[in-house]
Amino acid sequence: MAHEQAHKLAIFRGNLKFKSNVSKIWGVFVVLSIVTIIEVALGITRPDFLIENSFLSLHLLNWIFIILTIVKAYYITWDFMHMRDETKGLRRAAVWTAVFLISYLVLLILIEGDYIFEVYKNGFIKFDF
Repeated sequence: MAHEQAHKLAIFRGNLKFKSNVSKIWGVFVVLSIVTIIEVALGITRPDFLIENSFLSLHLLNWIFIILTIVKAYYITWDFMHMRDETKGLRRAAVWTAVFLISYLVLLILIEGDYIFEVYKNGFIKFDF
């Protein structure tokens, strides 16, 4: 009979501990809900200072949405897919590969989107290589 390993019942590097798997699931649900509520509140209120300022041709509000979405995806993978309980090599291979791939794809979309915006705004633009 195989020995079943118990799942770790703490989140935030052990700072928040739970007594059972059910309470941990509810704790993770609350954390993810708070992040989602922040995203929804920012989407509804759309603060002017986050829309007026930009970084890499993208409003700061959009950067916040992208970062919070990556944080939620990471946390879902970490807790609900039990990556926390896997070996260090497997965790890094799965989680960091996904984080870097998503970040790279977002960067490509931003570069191409900015180019297309400039083409529509100013006409044809030729890249100087």
